[in-house]
Amino acid sequence: MTSRIQATFERLKAQGRKALIPFITAGDPDAALTVPLMHALVEAGADVIELGVPFSDPMADGPTIQRASERALAKGMSLRKVLALVAEFRRTDAETPVVLMGYANPVEAMGVDAFAAAARAAGVDGVLVVDYPPEESAEFAAAMKTNGLDPIFLLAPTSTDERIAGAAEVASGYVYYVSLKGVTGSAALDVDAVAARLPAIREKTGLPVGVGFGIRDAETAARIARVADAVVIGSRIIEEIERCQGCEKSTPAAICAKVRGLVSGIRQGMDAA
Repeated sequence: MTSRIQATFERLKAQGRKALIPFITAGDPDAALTVPLMHALVEAGADVIELGVPFSDPMADGPTIQRASERALAKGMSLRKVLALVAEFRRTDAETPVVLMGYANPVEAMGVDAFAAAARAAGVDGVLVVDYPPEESAEFAAAMKTNGLDPIFLLAPTSTDERIAGAAEVASGYVYYVSLKGVTGSAALDVDAVAARLPAIREKTGLPVGVGFGIRDAETAARIARVADAVVIGSRIIEEIERCQGCEKSTPAAICAKVRGLVSGIRQGMDAA
């Protein structure tokens, strides 16, 4: 059976377009705004949504997403509540793929099999657990696939050929190439270095390759879209949410409008490329 993620990439390939995958943290700035923000992302041209599961001790997230997680956790966000938000989103959007991105601890606390079943019931399409290395994740990946979920794994500039091959064996949906050595929101993205690295990944897998970390504007997104199958952008969106919260006229509608405008501009830049 073709997953929503696979179908999305096949449709985009037929159209000669690349996927835009924005990231937001569930529960930031509060739970009531998460689903409206997800819809705003879709309206702006998102093809897949990565929804962050807040965690107290992140390893790959930079300061911006760390703050978003802290705000969400302070307001009581949890993995089960994240799944409830996905289920709410699904009541009015049955098409847009949703990928949960987070860490192993909440999944292990719920239990992998219980999590997989609950995620499927909520309408989740893929799961990226940052601290599940592919060479140790065969059982996890199998549990996800049994429940119709795509297990997605990270690759980095330092990934060996063996690591790439290991990820290709267990992944589905797409693979996520971390464009630089560092955390989310880092600067100094070298697009040429990304372009030089992608052929080695494509030799090992036929899955689409998404690129994230360090993409902050339409120009950079367009350059990445020329060499990758998907562009992932997160910290820049969270920064926009933070700025809106600090505005005197901040309202849920205003925050959604700001995010919609930012992501729409990135979508236009990618399509122009």
